[in-house]
Amino acid sequence: MVISFTGAQSTGKSTLLTKMQTDERFRKFNFVPEITRGLKKKYKLDINEDGDEFTQLVTVNSHLYNYLDFKDKDVVLDRCILDGLIYTMYQYQKKKIPIEMYHYTEYLFKKLIGSIDIILYTEPDIPLVDDGERSANKEFRDIIISLFEEAINHFDIKVIRLNGSVDNRMKTIYNIVDNYGK
Repeated sequence: MVISFTGAQSTGKSTLLTKMQTDERFRKFNFVPEITRGLKKKYKLDINEDGDEFTQLVTVNSHLYNYLDFKDKDVVLDRCILDGLIYTMYQYQKKKIPIEMYHYTEYLFKKLIGSIDIILYTEPDIPLVDDGERSANKEFRDIIISLFEEAINHFDIKVIRLNGSVDNRMKTIYNIVDNYGK
């Protein structure tokens, strides 16, 4: 089973992933932390609103590698190819990347999105926190949230919306995972 979190920055994805890692009922799962920060450190990439074509290429390909690495395994991903599409859409709208990069990302998105069994969309109902790495720009976050909503509707993506406290979000996750396939 492939479970992925998705959503704008500072909406609780990493917090929930960490909570799942310590939960006995998810012990059979592999956990993949948020990739962008690791790529930023490893390759000295600019991310979020400062990203560019190379950032998007490396990030989107990392989603492809996650798919290949965890195909037919139980995994929980901090982000998925939907995130790659959203941030590529943002960069394209800002004229920071060429149309070819957008088309490549959309192609991968269409190929990979169906491999995710459960997509957990973290609603932006928690405050934006500046952790020194993710963007604390509210205007950027609002644009990203809007792009998520547009893509979810346009591509008719089935997402489970997580909102409220961490405990409320975890209750929803338990319910969805426990009843998956029933």
